Amino acid sequence: MYAGIEAARLMTHKAAIMADNAARGGKGTEVHKVAAAAILFAAETATRITSDAVQIHGGYGYMLEYPVNRFYRDSKLYEIGAGTSEIRRLTVARELLKS
Repeated sequence: MYAGIEAARLMTHKAAIMADNAARGGKGTEVHKVAAAAILFAAETATRITSDAVQIHGGYGYMLEYPVNRFYRDSKLYEIGAGTSEIRRLTVARELLKS
């Protein structure tokens, strides 16, 4: 879990630094590809980690009184909101094929 969180954090930081240093952003740029990959990886990592956390908590993981339940529901929204994981994959693939 720790390794996944750190990897997602580093990808996000790399995308942020690239965006900060870029003359322009948007489609067709390296920033677009790296940002889409970071979002995809972070969302899927969050879902995998929170799913493991629910498993660790057992039956309590499904109870609304425990924060792990809310974390799991929130992490699933990361994969769906602002473009699904499939759209992120297509974005990364399109940018890779351009270069």
